[in-house]
Amino acid sequence: MTALQAQSGFGLLVLCLLAWGLGGFRRGVSVRVVVMGLALQIALGAALLHVAPIRAGFAYLGDAVNALAVATQAGTSLVFGYLGGGALPFQELRPGASFILFFQALPLILVVGALSALFYHWGILPAIVRMMAAVLRRLFGIGGAAGFGVAANVFVGMVEAPLMIRAWLARMTRAELFVVMTAGLATISGNTLVVYALMIAPVVPDAAGQLLTASLISAPAAILAALLMLPADTAGTVPDHDKGEAVKLYDSSMDALVRGTQDGLSLLLGIMASLIVFVALVALVNMALEPATGFTLQRLLGMVLWPVAWAMGVPAAEAATVASSLGVKIVVNEFVSLLDLAQSGGAGLSERSRLILTYALCGFTNFGSVGIMVAGMAGMCPDRRADILRLGLPSLVSASIACCMTGAVVGLLTP
Repeated sequence: MTALQAQSGFGLLVLCLLAWGLGGFRRGVSVRVVVMGLALQIALGAALLHVAPIRAGFAYLGDAVNALAVATQAGTSLVFGYLGGGALPFQELRPGASFILFFQALPLILVVGALSALFYHWGILPAIVRMMAAVLRRLFGIGGAAGFGVAANVFVGMVEAPLMIRAWLARMTRAELFVVMTAGLATISGNTLVVYALMIAPVVPDAAGQLLTASLISAPAAILAALLMLPADTAGTVPDHDKGEAVKLYDSSMDALVRGTQDGLSLLLGIMASLIVFVALVALVNMALEPATGFTLQRLLGMVLWPVAWAMGVPAAEAATVASSLGVKIVVNEFVSLLDLAQSGGAGLSERSRLILTYALCGFTNFGSVGIMVAGMAGMCPDRRADILRLGLPSLVSASIACCMTGAVVGLLTP
């Protein structure tokens, strides 16, 4: 084991202690939960990163992403012409100058949204989620509905996953509600995974497989971080028979395609709007902050989060760059951070540090996502509105720690 790997292992324990401390050092934290949480993260990481047949399988995921991108471009070229990736009617003077994010990359969300809805209707996604939920219930002792919600978050968004278990939300304990909310922010949906993988593919090898691995590892990390901050036995337990079941969302395959496309359109427009607004707000803050202090918001956040970046196993000389990207993710969103990583090529970072940063950025841990999740869950379960609102910001903290745990795990497993 190298010194940097040992640093990641030590940092993983420090992040656990940080989660427990931010929760108020509550009594009732289960040693079994801590051991199982750490062991499952490391075991998943080792299998997904170093077992050759599994890695080969994940390589096919990258091919699938490329195929989806090519297929989507056929549609965008028809609708938007050269703006959507069609043949240019002029000479491109600067490589990449013709790329327009909204017309060429984001429409992929529509195709993936439609396919995800179709796979859900056919029972493929629910079957995978049920298997994962069974494992999480056995290892962590959380209720069936909570386990189902955590597992679903690996594939769908922070609102869609609770929607699948909305019938059980009212009966969940505060601790299990917190687990589901943390998992929603610590993972990414299939729609965005495909877009992000396409963006960072030139910088991160096997980007699609790496992002899916990160989302899988973040599921047990989210449970661990949440139960360290709010132990399960402080609020009772959900009966063991209360197992999550997939609800019927679509009447037919055509209905799934149509409604999946509509949901994808809402997500696409939401991403576009949030990018414009949050990037503009950060620019305004920097306009006021930099002349007065000499620091940008990103640099200040980089200073605050430097110890967290170091705890993931990033060398001290590179920790400020990684910390700044983490700060942008929290204040703006992960899309901007990953876009910056793609555009800069991870300048100043080693290949190992780029990989750690990629894993740590794989999650919806930002203020905008908290608002979306809280509004959606409160609408699904008005009876638990007060609890959901109270747990909103703490879930952002726990999910951020969970994502950094995932980064530390890949640092521990990467020389």
